This record gives sequence, structure tokens and C-alpha cells, in this order.
Amino acid sequence: MAIPGNSLGLTRSLQMKTRFIRSLAPEHRIDPLHHTRELPQNFSSRGMTLSGSSEGFGVAEKIILITFISTVILMTILGNLLVMVAVCRDRQLRKIKTNYFIVSLAFADLLVSVLVMPFGAIELVQDKWIYGEMFCLVRTSLDVLLTTASILHLCCISLDRYYAICCQPLVYRNKMTPLRIALMLSGCWIIPTFISFLPIMQGWNNIGILDLIEKRKFSKGSNSTNCIFMVNKPYAITCSVVAFYIPLFLMVLAYYRIYVTAREHARQIGVLQRAGADHRHHHPDQHTTHRMKTETKAAKTLCIIMGCFCLCWAPFFITNVVDPFINYSVPGQLWTAFLWLGYINSGLNPFLYAFLNKSFRRAFLIILCCGDEKYRRPSILGQTVPCSTTTINGSTHVLRYTVLYNGHHQDNDRLPIHNDPESQESCF
Repeated sequence: MAIPGNSLGLTRSLQMKTRFIRSLAPEHRIDPLHHTRELPQNFSSRGMTLSGSSEGFGVAEKIILITFISTVILMTILGNLLVMVAVCRDRQLRKIKTNYFIVSLAFADLLVSVLVMPFGAIELVQDKWIYGEMFCLVRTSLDVLLTTASILHLCCISLDRYYAICCQPLVYRNKMTPLRIALMLSGCWIIPTFISFLPIMQGWNNIGILDLIEKRKFSKGSNSTNCIFMVNKPYAITCSVVAFYIPLFLMVLAYYRIYVTAREHARQIGVLQRAGADHRHHHPDQHTTHRMKTETKAAKTLCIIMGCFCLCWAPFFITNVVDPFINYSVPGQLWTAFLWLGYINSGLNPFLYAFLNKSFRRAFLIILCCGDEKYRRPSILGQTVPCSTTTINGSTHVLRYTVLYNGHHQDNDRLPIHNDPESQESCF
């Protein structure tokens, strides 16, 4: 049977197309019947990635990310361990009530670096969660529990410093009794459980958004899962208020009062020192300069403490409240950046609350230098120059000569504050 000319031409055209299709690489091959392109095996909804690299990160980015995260985790572990060991080994540090809060804070931050950060880093680098749904809930609950406990400890430290500096020594001793300190520390650990394990394990944070969570849990085009933690509006507001906004308000109020009191102390000391200098025929300018330096140091210390806290946690908690009201449209990369910025605060706390304190620095040198005697603390009983102090989280202001006490001039060695271990410790 003869083949018409147009049919013969069509047959030759199909043969040429078939040979061309067979010459293509498998990932670019086209089905001639359906004219559809087969997707490459490493294609997903997030775009093409280089072979051999984790999804979303190139090799260079992956190395930089791992290096940065490892540095943050290592710094957090070593810094907080050093604080805990220093207080356990140094008898004088154990006498200071504030240090109980600092040790508990260091323990909370240490747990963040050991139980929370590593799993978050693995998920971030591999871009998937490999430990199952139950451990995802446990890890998320630990994250909320420990970071909230860390923030509440910072709030308790500010209140403790407020009572120590802005109140009379007798008032401080009556307020900060061992029982009250134990209750405050217990609250720092118990309160976070009511916004972490209890609601998360019961699924209260998922009410009304379960369908959205299921859509985001599985990556499109792959079988990998992610540890998704999304919160509804009631949980977002309640959690943020308890974990951040209330502690922030109390810290701002306490540190503002501390700063005002420190300025007033410095002003009174400057007046009395100038009077003493005039009596001894000395020029008072050096005393004015010293007072200004004292005020500047207090202001800088408080600004560093509050600045670091707000810089690390404010972006996360602002986003946490806003995101449910804008249909959860905040990009995942931004969430991750804000979360790790908060984790960094756990690594900064040892430097802000311990390393700036001279007593802690001396204890650190003794530990790191294997007990070298030249770093040993001089005896408190051997102090020949009477002194009282105002200490603002590592910024120590020594009040010498004479101070105003109940409207009268008194020698410093007669003041009740001189017998307070908190003030004695800060004299060094």
C-alpha cells in the first residue's frame, strides 16, 4: 500500500523528533505523547539546588553558618560553666545574694545551649526535622521554657539590685530573705511551664490553625518534614506578655530608679569631696571630673544591659505578636534570624552580669590560672580604708570620705551599710 506524500513527510518528522528526544539527558527528556517535561530529581518547590548541598544553602553558606552557630554554642557553654564553677569555688561570691540569681541564670542559659541550640542548628543546616513529631513538641517546649526562665532571671536580678541600691540596708535585708530568694528562683522556673509544656503538649497553641500547620509541615515535592511551631492569637499574646513585656517593664523601671539613685549618690559625694578639698586647699576640679566619670560609667553600664536585652529579644517577641494578625506572612528566614538573635542573649549574659564584676573576674583568673596566689582576694577584715559602695551589675561606685546619712554628715565607717556583705564585697 502506498503512503501519501504528506504522510511520508509526517513520519520522517516524527522519526527525527524521536532521535532528538533520545539524545537529550534524562532530566530534560520530553514525553512525545503528552509533551510534558520530567522534573529533575533535585527539584523542589523551593527551587533548584546545587547537587551535594543542603536545600537552600550553598557549600560556602553552609560552612559559614556552621562556624557561626558552633561559635555561639561554644561561647554560651563555656561562659555559663565558668560562672557556675566560680561561685561554687569562691566562698566570698557565695555570700552575695545576687549571685544566687546569677548562678540560676547561668544554669538556664547552659541548658539552652545544650538542649535547644544544637537541635535547632541541625534542622537549620539540613533544612528538615529528623527526630519525629513527639520530640519536636518536647524540643519546642524546652525552647519556650528555658528562654523564658532566662528572661525572668534577668528581671529578678534587676529587682534585687533595686532593693540593694535604692533602699536602706535594713530594708534590703528584710526584703531579700533566703525564703524570698528561694520563692523568686522557684517562680523563674515554674511560671514558664504554664506557657511551655502545658499548652504545647495539650495543643492549645494550635487551636484554629491546624490546617495551616499541616500544610507547612511537609515540604512540597519531597518527603522531608519540618518542626513547625505556630501559635494562634491568644497564645501569642499571653506568651509574649508573660515572657517578655512584663519583665521588660519591670527591668526598665528598676534600672531607671537605680540610675537616678546612682546619680544622686555621685552628686552628694561630689559636694562633700569638694568641701573636703577646699578645707585642705586642694583644687576641686578633679573631684568634679571623678563624679562625672562615675555618672557616665553608671549610665553606660545600664545602657549596655538594657540595650543588649532589647536588641536580642524585642525583634522576636514583636514579630511573635504581629504575625498571627497578618495571616502568618512573616518569612521563615526572618523568624530564624530573630530566634537565634534571642539565643545569642544566653551567651552574652555571663559577660554582662559576671565578667563586668571585679570579684567574678578575680575568681575566673584563679580558675583559669590554676589557683595562682597573686589573684587571691585580700581579706575583708584586713581592710584599712573604710568604704561603702553602689554596685550596678558590675559597675562599682566607691563612696569614700564622708556621706550624707539622714541629713547629717557621718564618717563612712559608722554607716550601717559598711556591715552589709553586699557592700563589703563590692569594695574590692
